[in-house]
Amino acid sequence: MKKFNIKVNGISYEVEIEEVKEGAPQAAAPQVTKVTPKVAAPKVAAPKVEAPKAPAKEAVAAGAGEHSIDAPMPGKIVKVLVEEGQSIKAGDVLLVLEAMKMQNEITADADGTVKAVNVEAGQNVKVKESLVILG
Repeated sequence: MKKFNIKVNGISYEVEIEEVKEGAPQAAAPQVTKVTPKVAAPKVAAPKVEAPKAPAKEAVAAGAGEHSIDAPMPGKIVKVLVEEGQSIKAGDVLLVLEAMKMQNEITADADGTVKAVNVEAGQNVKVKESLVILG
């Protein structure tokens, strides 16, 4: 007989197993000789302490001669690739939006200058929420 400790769903069991050698006569039915549960104390994780977040900056609305690039779907901003004051061409990638485990590149629809970036990496956005203002 050999003794083993087996853990199932956090509960430890001591089990005795009989080793059967090849060529030896086998018993008619397998037998479990002894099973003793050993209940371990539950592990308590320390509470997570989060650093206070800086308040989200106020979204800037598009003014005269400017237009907004809005979120086409709800998701999470993964990367912001532009800065205020940067000039861009139509088709340039402004930021990356993750939705349903897919990363979507949000591109500029016209040439211009980035007047405001209303989001930051890690921020969740809703449909039609203003992401970037172009002028």
